[in-house]
Amino acid sequence: MKMVTQGSLLSAFRYDLPASLVVFLVAVPLSLGIAMAAGAPLAAGLIAAAAGGIVAGRLGGSPIQVSGPTASLTVVIAGLVHTYGWQATCLITILAGAIQVLLGLLKAARAALAVSPAVAHGMLAGVGIVIALAQLHVVLGGSPQHSALANLIQLPGQIIGMHGHKVMVGVLTVLVLLVWERLPKRISAVPAPLAALSVAATTAWLLNWDVTRIDLSGAIATWAPPQVPQGDWHHVAGAALLIALLAGAESLLCCTATDGMHNGRRADLDRELCGQGVANMVSGALGGLPVAGVIVRSTTNIRAGARSRSSAILHGVWVLIFALCLGGTIKLIPIEALAALLVFIGIRTISLGNARKVHGHNEVPVYLVTMTGVIVIGLAEGVLAGLALAALLALRRLTRVTIDKREEPDGRLHVTVSGSLTFLGVPHLTQELRAIPTGTAVDLDLNIDFMDNAAFEAVHSWRLDHERLGGTVAIDEVHDQWYTMAAGGARMSPAKSPPKPAGRWWLPWAHRRRAEPAMTESECRLTQGTQEFHRRTAPLVRPVFTELAAGQQPAHLFITCADSRIVPHLITSSGPGDLFTVRNIGNLVPRADSDPCDDSIASAIEFATGILNVHTITVCGHSGCGAMAALLDGPATTAHLRHLGRWLRHGDSSLALLEGGADGDDPDTKLDRLCRLNIQQQLANLRTYPAVNEQVQAGTLKLMGLYFDIGSARVEVAPPGAPDSPATVTSLASEPERR
Repeated sequence: MKMVTQGSLLSAFRYDLPASLVVFLVAVPLSLGIAMAAGAPLAAGLIAAAAGGIVAGRLGGSPIQVSGPTASLTVVIAGLVHTYGWQATCLITILAGAIQVLLGLLKAARAALAVSPAVAHGMLAGVGIVIALAQLHVVLGGSPQHSALANLIQLPGQIIGMHGHKVMVGVLTVLVLLVWERLPKRISAVPAPLAALSVAATTAWLLNWDVTRIDLSGAIATWAPPQVPQGDWHHVAGAALLIALLAGAESLLCCTATDGMHNGRRADLDRELCGQGVANMVSGALGGLPVAGVIVRSTTNIRAGARSRSSAILHGVWVLIFALCLGGTIKLIPIEALAALLVFIGIRTISLGNARKVHGHNEVPVYLVTMTGVIVIGLAEGVLAGLALAALLALRRLTRVTIDKREEPDGRLHVTVSGSLTFLGVPHLTQELRAIPTGTAVDLDLNIDFMDNAAFEAVHSWRLDHERLGGTVAIDEVHDQWYTMAAGGARMSPAKSPPKPAGRWWLPWAHRRRAEPAMTESECRLTQGTQEFHRRTAPLVRPVFTELAAGQQPAHLFITCADSRIVPHLITSSGPGDLFTVRNIGNLVPRADSDPCDDSIASAIEFATGILNVHTITVCGHSGCGAMAALLDGPATTAHLRHLGRWLRHGDSSLALLEGGADGDDPDTKLDRLCRLNIQQQLANLRTYPAVNEQVQAGTLKLMGLYFDIGSARVEVAPPGAPDSPATVTSLASEPERR
């Protein structure tokens, strides 16, 4: 614990302390400017910065976010100050904080997780452009305008009339920021923003440049306590709710945005909302502006190298100390240097990597609308516009219906409908279905996860009309039986069904249900199975089989039982071309010197090891093996089956191993032990083949035993050799899979 504490202190001293100073230097002028723009006392901005840093930084759920007065609430605060006065606005801020605490306790902050990343990235880019345009005017020796568009329009004239010393300070700051990270690590260990401000301030002081300074005289003396608003309490409550929602939304959006900019612990949004609420209550009680998570300060904090919440708390402490007794020290830093730092940070928030991410998910419109809205209208309006567009696009994707038509060689028309069938997709669905010629035999696959009543009526009415005119319709549903249940009058679930595999080849025929008349006795399940393969699976696997058509190169020889319950590709999750498979009754491998010799097994071993050069030979047995049960019952069981009895003689060596073990086991236990011992005996029999033995000794071939427990659908592995006890068999799964 002591080492952890020392490490935390070292990290705070090395990373968070310098970062807090940088954020402090950025927060002071911004806080004062926001207070002035809102018509509030200058001290209100400093009080809010201190409360946001200390209270929200300590109680909030984000380890890296910095809170304070925010420009996005300037218009709202200005209106409240004009209507109710400043002291009444402070009480409204307290009420807004209480609402935020209540929402946080109710876990309402989780709604912020539904915000599209494209909206967050667009917000970051828009805020970056707004900040860069505004502060560029300050760098050029002027004053920022009331909007981003006005700043852009006035920029050419500002460039023409720019002032030399002020521009030089800004350019010097940007140059230091650009080259600082390329310097040796010993030098670049100091955060670049702090170094840039220090270099700019020192240069301006040594050369006596004409730069702009801040005058804070009389700022603290203007503080006044909150008062009860005079007016309609409905309007007061509405104003408090508006501030709570705007400030809370900005804080949570800032959390989600900054979470992707650092490698630390992710934010707890509910805790963050509660922390913001307490900070607003403290700020309002002390006569400060409303508090929110501020993207500019948070990104500045991250860029400056902050690692924990200590940076935000320390930044609030520095603001508090400065407001009380060190107001004159800010005059050492030129405003133009601070503005240049903000221009640089604003541009850095426009990430091309984020733009490429949203482009890859076709969310560029959301990104552009959010960014444009933030720049042209405002932060809240731009975010709302982005959210609205993201919701519309999501609704369009969720209700998109894909209809594929393909004519089969037998003349039947195969139609596949994919997506979510809602009333929004009915026009397109109806158009495609009505275009099918009358009298056509149609196989309709509904690969859907939801169907509402309008979609059902459209499909059902078309089916009835098509069959009335002489056509046939066979409907197969890949997911839940939406159509079948609706046709039967069953109540439909309001939720979407979970997706299931498009192909169901692994299910026994008896488990497959189709929304068509049941098969008659004369119909062949194999024929119908091949038809289903042609419709569903063949288009998916055709590219794989095209590659395999030139030849096979399996890495495994898989010897297993002919039992119909054993599906090698299913229990090994293998595909075409992976396993060279040999199946026989009892997964037996006759010894190479057996008389008579079994050419079937011997030839497969020779071909696998001599031509295919497999790396592994696996013998797979299973529980409840009928061949092993016949061995236990004795020769009389197969006396009337001459060929089977002769074949099972190859299992006598496995039976001898069982008889050499302990007695007294019940029949089921004996059968299970014999099934396991038989695997290892056949592995030993494989070593009697010279080619196999040589490759095993050379290390180019591995022998492996598998045991499939049918009842639990569990595969176990057994090492080569015949053990005295089946205890050496090890499960491949941590626990039985449940189906």
